[in-house]
Amino acid sequence: MVLKTTEAYHGLLEAISVTYTQGQVRALQAVNVQLIQTYWRLGQHIVEFEQKGEMRAEYGKELLSQLALDLGLRHGKGFSRSNLVYMRLFYQRYPISEKLSHQLSWSHYVELLKLDDPLERNFYEKQAIAEHWSVPELKRQKAASLFLRLAASKDKAAILQLASQGKPVEKPTDILREPYVFEFLKIPEPHQISETDLETLLCDHFQPFLLELGKGFTFVGRQYRVTINNTHYRVDLVFYHRILRCFVLIDLKMGEVQHYDIGQMNLYLGYFANEENVEGDNPPIGIILSRDKDELLVKYATYNMNSQLFVQKYQLYLPDPEALRLELENTLREFER
Repeated sequence: MVLKTTEAYHGLLEAISVTYTQGQVRALQAVNVQLIQTYWRLGQHIVEFEQKGEMRAEYGKELLSQLALDLGLRHGKGFSRSNLVYMRLFYQRYPISEKLSHQLSWSHYVELLKLDDPLERNFYEKQAIAEHWSVPELKRQKAASLFLRLAASKDKAAILQLASQGKPVEKPTDILREPYVFEFLKIPEPHQISETDLETLLCDHFQPFLLELGKGFTFVGRQYRVTINNTHYRVDLVFYHRILRCFVLIDLKMGEVQHYDIGQMNLYLGYFANEENVEGDNPPIGIILSRDKDELLVKYATYNMNSQLFVQKYQLYLPDPEALRLELENTLREFER
């Protein structure tokens, strides 16, 4: 009993616990690497068999069904026809095994393989690795058409760069999205809620909200008080961006943003730059999230104003992926003429 209270024993207990936990993580990683490589090789076997023409064309469709039956009898679960379809597709879409990422699981790859567009698929792969997305988070970003939203306002070169590199965060505009999508709040259209209720719901659904904001956001406060000459103001939401090393202030507007909303945000930015920033902090970023935006009003209201003040739209429902995809295709087609 005395042994349990000694400092040396607690050190031993902690060392064993840490080593065991690290070993478990490495073991799981090793299993994942081997599983990914194995499924790729199984897909290779199927494709090469088909390419050799060892089966007449009319029997080709039966191959995977027959394999699923026979492999299931030999090895049990894991060889459903749908899984074999994805293994085959895995090899076809990733013909060089060295390019496979061991940071992604087979479930991640299954979600990626559902995307026919290689640009789109490559973007989500890069982004899932960079932001450590879980499978549900990857599904959500696909459903919310993140790639199409980010690509919508870009030219062909920027779209291709986005697809090949993902979305790096190097400057303030890199954290912006248009529109932001808050479908996870499950507010039916055209139901109207107050700005306070919207803020509360976003805080109640903080994990998907942070996912929508993107990588690097850390929460600082809600209804953050700003006091100037004994007058109190409140910023709806305040974050600190650990990559850009700056505060990010967010104000929510239910309707169309007005010129005085922009002036107020500029006031907040001035306060944070002078009163909240410490050595090493970069100038703060202000984002007004609005249901509607008058581009001309925003242009004039921000004339000669802080370049890090942005007015962005949000919506409470998933965007139409086909409309976004058509817009993307038109952009790519214009540069081919």
